[in-house]
Amino acid sequence: MYIRKKNLLLLPLLFSVFIFSKNIEEVVVKGEFREKSISEEDSSISIISSERIKSKAIKHFQQLSYLVPNLNYAASDSRARYFQIRGIGERSGYQGTPNSSVGFLIDDIDYSGQGGIATLFDVDQVEVFRGPQGSRSGANALAGLIYIKTTDPTEKFEGTSELTLGDYGTQNIGIAFGGPMQNKKLKYRLVLRTDYADGFRKNTYLNKSDTSKKDELTLRYKLNWELNETTNLDFLVSKVDMDDPADIWTIDGSLNTLSDRPGMDSQNTNSYGIKITKDFSNFIFQSLTSATKTDIIFSYDADWGNADSHFPYIYDYFSETLRKRDTFSQEIRFLSKNTEFSFENPYEWIFGFEFSDLDESNLTKDDGIYGDPNDPYSPYVSESEILRDYQAENFSIFGNIDYFLNRYYKIAFGLRWENWDSKYKDSNNESFRPSNIMNGGKISLVKNRNNSNTFFSIARGYKQGGFNLGLDATDNLIKQSLIYDPEFLTNYEIGISSNLENSGFNYSVVIFFSKREDQQVLISRQVDPTDPNTFSYLTENAAEGENYGLEVSSNFFINDQVSVFANLGFLKTKIKNWESRPDLQNRSQAHAPEHTYSIGTNIDLKNNFYFKLNLNGKSEFFYSDSHNNKSKSYQLINLTFGRSKGRFTSELWMRNVFDKYYSTRGFYFGNEAPNFIDTLYRRQGDPKNIGLSLRYDF
Repeated sequence: MYIRKKNLLLLPLLFSVFIFSKNIEEVVVKGEFREKSISEEDSSISIISSERIKSKAIKHFQQLSYLVPNLNYAASDSRARYFQIRGIGERSGYQGTPNSSVGFLIDDIDYSGQGGIATLFDVDQVEVFRGPQGSRSGANALAGLIYIKTTDPTEKFEGTSELTLGDYGTQNIGIAFGGPMQNKKLKYRLVLRTDYADGFRKNTYLNKSDTSKKDELTLRYKLNWELNETTNLDFLVSKVDMDDPADIWTIDGSLNTLSDRPGMDSQNTNSYGIKITKDFSNFIFQSLTSATKTDIIFSYDADWGNADSHFPYIYDYFSETLRKRDTFSQEIRFLSKNTEFSFENPYEWIFGFEFSDLDESNLTKDDGIYGDPNDPYSPYVSESEILRDYQAENFSIFGNIDYFLNRYYKIAFGLRWENWDSKYKDSNNESFRPSNIMNGGKISLVKNRNNSNTFFSIARGYKQGGFNLGLDATDNLIKQSLIYDPEFLTNYEIGISSNLENSGFNYSVVIFFSKREDQQVLISRQVDPTDPNTFSYLTENAAEGENYGLEVSSNFFINDQVSVFANLGFLKTKIKNWESRPDLQNRSQAHAPEHTYSIGTNIDLKNNFYFKLNLNGKSEFFYSDSHNNKSKSYQLINLTFGRSKGRFTSELWMRNVFDKYYSTRGFYFGNEAPNFIDTLYRRQGDPKNIGLSLRYDF
């Protein structure tokens, strides 16, 4: 195993530490408008601390998703961009979407639809809010919100570093450090991380083992400046550069690809954020300004093969999309001071407004040739190029008020109004300007007493309408499907959580029911069976949908050496009253497994050694709303054996111990000459993976 040259500069800094807390501590929610105890929350939330993140052999958020009940992702290329919460969310990795059903924020910067950038190195906390978050984040939080809080600058110099080596050429190196610059009023933190792996697939045609590799660089710089006793400024700049080939799909269902032109999934994102906090005598003022600039190249070998695999037929297609996405957001908030209950001042409130601007262009180039030796008129050549431009502006006004009835009960009421205006045009001379006015909100009742929290809430969320970027507007049969309507969701929740300090046991249980109106349903179609480049996704509206279920999370500290945890999700979904697809009436929604679970134990051994066992599983689920093929249920076992002494930690880990063969996505279409019979093609999950991680805190 070799160390890549660009990583050599980081080798002297092979460090990081894992600390497992044996005490149940109060958990603070940081993705809210103001930080508050989880015992005050009125919705289903999963919080994953930095200690727990460090205890897992993972690097991206998508690998942590098993720990969250009813959170799913459907990887279709080299990384997941979209997630599904309670069965709701996008599933395409090939085409962008104007907006996502699941919001994805990192340090208050919106990265929705770009989830692959979420490296978990030097992350303070991960929070997953399930259910509509309309009074929190608006149109891109119909199903929920994922909030990642990275480590803030500290008042004294400190840092952490890490080296991970594993099979399939895995090499991950990271360092993070910071502290005061001149005095404690000016603090900084710098993060540098590189991730590399060859990938577990081999291209047998090209005789290469790195055509599905991951080669990623993450940089982040945070600055905190205390201007005076009442004014604070936080500045963030980050860069994520990914160069990940996307040679994923195979004709024969094996882990060996046959592509003669492997695709690419590269992404370069630069982001900037400024947060100003001003403390007045009676309220707090906050200004959040952020901007991102993203360049994406996504290409793939559309025939998944080569000249030999299709012989005697000539069958060669390739597609490439150059995507540029620029965003700007300005949010203003006015917050009441945090208060303890009193009859003189029983209110907490927030009021604000937000403006966001999105500018996106997609240049798609397709080329292909098909030849039949029995056809005197072949071969047939197809070449196309289309440029799509999309602009959108969102303006929203939001507010929330909490009223404390007494020391133990409070009611809350929140509203959000949002206006969406957009413009679309392409090189086929198609143009339109859809717009929507939407509103949502939430009302809840919370009881918090004796380390127990009980809540009931009703929330209404929304997701703006849009248009199908992947459709060929010159096809008269589908022109009427270019635009689809907004979706609205009403969610009912009742939950209880308890922190039994004396017993070392804590748990939370949530029951939910969601009613979907004008449900946005994703299907796929292939206009020409001999041309895979005519394969595209299409979003339509079904009249109704239902999503309901149960979420359970628990931790039990048996003694100072042994702890166990269990996270369980139960989900039922239905598509109802879909006029264009009556065959799917009352069928389960795609990528909505009925059961998701993560069960594990942490055991401290003698001489600072420890052992961790984790079982993750999913039940079967439909691959698509276009066909009725299902995945198989699967269970994955992960092991970690390590030693932590002082500032040093070493861990030997193994993921998917029994080398379980499972699939995360499936296509059902014709891709084999000459008959192009519809065939199920699956995207396999990661096989057994072994590695060593070394960490040090300084």
